[in-house]
Amino acid sequence: MTSRVQTQSGSQIVLGIETSCDETAAAVVTRDASGAGRILSNVVLSQFDKHALYGGVVPEIAARAHTEALDHIVRTALVEANVTLADLSGIAASAGPGLIGGLIVGATTGKALALAMDKPFLAINHLEAHALTAGLTDGIRPPYLMLLVSGGHTQLLLVEGVGRYQRLATTIDDALGEAYDKTAKLLGLPMPGGPAVEQAALRGNASRFTLPRPMKGRADPNFSFAGLKTAVRHAAAGAAPLSSSDVDDLCASFQAAVSDSVRDRVRLAMETAGPLLSGASGRAFVVAGGVAANAALRTALTAVAAEHGFSFHAPPLGLCTDNGAMVAWAGAERLALGLIDGLDAPVKPRWPLDPDAVKARGAGVKA
Repeated sequence: MTSRVQTQSGSQIVLGIETSCDETAAAVVTRDASGAGRILSNVVLSQFDKHALYGGVVPEIAARAHTEALDHIVRTALVEANVTLADLSGIAASAGPGLIGGLIVGATTGKALALAMDKPFLAINHLEAHALTAGLTDGIRPPYLMLLVSGGHTQLLLVEGVGRYQRLATTIDDALGEAYDKTAKLLGLPMPGGPAVEQAALRGNASRFTLPRPMKGRADPNFSFAGLKTAVRHAAAGAAPLSSSDVDDLCASFQAAVSDSVRDRVRLAMETAGPLLSGASGRAFVVAGGVAANAALRTALTAVAAEHGFSFHAPPLGLCTDNGAMVAWAGAERLALGLIDGLDAPVKPRWPLDPDAVKARGAGVKA
């Protein structure tokens, strides 16, 4: 249970632990009294080789790998930051959403350290950690419009403040990262699928295959990618057997369709959210999550932001994918508000940022 306590003024040093999927990560960040942040260390260990044989993340393997690696990763993060556990102001760990086994490993480790050192514990929503990263990297303060794009989520949100989010749109089927991964698998490309499709698209002809632009022109700003994925399958079947140039052209055509569709959906959200944004950061648009590393998508979103009078912000590539720095920063932001969690705080495999949002028709668990 979250409680509000009085915190001391001045800078804070927070350890962040991230184990929600297949990266074992820990980091140390500072937050000064003005709200400015700095990364002291950021250690990430990928489990890619452990899952490659299976074509996707295996939850039990992921949890065991976190258990084996996390102590060393935390120790390394503290050494690189030149701090000790005693120096910390608080300890933050991802508590959801994600794979429950991994979440238990990270949250239990964070709670144990907090208990042993008598430090505040902060149970972090992994999605909020992504959402607040722009405050660490660019000094962007709420309110702002955000596109969250990852393997499990594609949402447009109005970030009103720490712990306060209004969902404007969601995907009604596949998340964008999921669509990239499934397209890669369909075309025989290696894991991770998103970067593989992006690299192939650089070599391809984006106008060779005519693919749909899902939801483009619709009055609501929701997303859909399942039909686009199906269209790629049909196009691939029609061009079979596929040469390497066929695969490149399919990837380029797919990525162009994604960019057009997302740009249209974001445009509509900007028209809705623009009048609501009048804070210190002005009309700011933030893209976060693993797919935010995609260069073609960044280019498209930079353009639509400029067209509608928004500043564009995306984390450095290393902070788009899962990492401990974003968790530590979310912890520091919550600690600055006096929000800490009890050691009985549960892990939540599903944990929406806006639990009161009306469920989108057809969205299922991704609502």
